[in-house]
Amino acid sequence: MDSIDFELDRDFVELNQLLKLAGLCDSGGAGKQLVASGAVRVDGAVELRKTAKIRAGQVVRVDDVEIRVLAAP
Repeated sequence: MDSIDFELDRDFVELNQLLKLAGLCDSGGAGKQLVASGAVRVDGAVELRKTAKIRAGQVVRVDDVEIRVLAAP
């Protein structure tokens, strides 16, 4: 499994934007489609809200890629 550490420089990031910023899709729109397909899990549960607020400490998983959201130092 690949793992990505994403440093969050604000209170939250929308899920579709996180997928784009982490390099898992080319655009926010593609991120929305990925979420709508049911392929995205947040903290182990399928997440269908395209603009769900993802905060530091959460883990997002798409297929065999895990994104750990960290608070910026």
